[in-house]
Amino acid sequence: MTTKRTLSIHRPEDILGYIPHLLGYWPEDSLVAITVQGKILGATLRVDLPSRRSARALAGFAEQIRHYLVADEAANGVLLAVYTDAGWAEGTVVDQTMPMIEALQLSLDEVDLSVRDAWLIGTQYWRSAFCSDKGCCPDPGLPVARIKDSQLSAELVYQGSAVGPSPRSGTGQPSLARSGPLDPSVKEAESRFGERILGMWRSERCLESVLAVWHHVLARVEHAPLQPETDAQLIGFLRTTLKVPAWRDAVVVMAAAGMDSAISGAAAFELFSGEESCAPPFDVGELGVTASAGNPPAFAPSGSSGQGDVFTYGDVLLGMRPDTPCWGRVDALHRVLAGLCVEGESGDVAAAAFTLQGWISWCKGSGSIAHACLVRAETARPGYRLAALLMEVLGKGAVCRWAARPASAWRGSRQAQV
Repeated sequence: MTTKRTLSIHRPEDILGYIPHLLGYWPEDSLVAITVQGKILGATLRVDLPSRRSARALAGFAEQIRHYLVADEAANGVLLAVYTDAGWAEGTVVDQTMPMIEALQLSLDEVDLSVRDAWLIGTQYWRSAFCSDKGCCPDPGLPVARIKDSQLSAELVYQGSAVGPSPRSGTGQPSLARSGPLDPSVKEAESRFGERILGMWRSERCLESVLAVWHHVLARVEHAPLQPETDAQLIGFLRTTLKVPAWRDAVVVMAAAGMDSAISGAAAFELFSGEESCAPPFDVGELGVTASAGNPPAFAPSGSSGQGDVFTYGDVLLGMRPDTPCWGRVDALHRVLAGLCVEGESGDVAAAAFTLQGWISWCKGSGSIAHACLVRAETARPGYRLAALLMEVLGKGAVCRWAARPASAWRGSRQAQV
């Protein structure tokens, strides 16, 4: 479970030091826009810089940014950070960037979202986009080290936050899997459970038991991660369940929206056959699960009434409902998925794990990381259907509704105050 902490931001270096920790990486060739509600930072949007710079193209780009930012209905201002390496050596970085910033100002002023400030950040230097005082902003700019060594950045590192390289760099991509070979005992357990349960994928009682195990695991990993040395049977079982698309989707829906939505959504798809009266071919107790398979501990996503609210699979997978997902469980799912497969692995298990991590990253507003995950899924299983569908969503520039609304956006463990 995450807890909110208020981070005080006093200087531009603090804001610019906060952004990479919020995104999880240092942006490249990007515009980062952060809405402001009084003194509280709201929603964060990162997009690639426009490739075309004609007045018409920049106006269209600004209109698209405005469309995303107005989702924060409580916002009354915007902060802009432009990450670019162009023009620093020649001293023209401000001249090259200002037409885009001015287009954004004009567009955002139309909806009363004034641009409070804007900064330009390169590999070595950074500066205000508006300041012409050489005493404050000397040419070519201030050292980027002042951002990385800011008081807020140090505080975030102390709290355990880490910043990785941009997924676009092709190096140091997010850790999506374990290193080393797959443990033989995990392979054996996966094979054994596959023979026992894969043929029961249309059994309602089997799905309930599968979800009971996943529910137990998601609650457990908030305190201790799974380890192949001691949890081989459990890891093998979880890997097996990812081979069934219906179970894979039910796990995601359960994590984000609750057990009732996962079960009722499967029924709505007419997933269950006459096998629902049959007992599942495994005992959850052998996996160390103490909860009853038929009555797992209930949890409700934030923003729901907690009294039987149910949501369709489509609404959950598109980030439309519930109003706010159960981020604690979603974070736990992300950690579990990263531990179920190994680097370089191919096949349905790896494709499912990478795809679901991509979906979670998209829900958090990290489109670049989501893209990196989905590329890995395509490599693991070319043509993997869910990965292809999510890639289409990313290709259209769609932003998850949860990420676009401050009330529902993932904040990690932090809330920032200017």
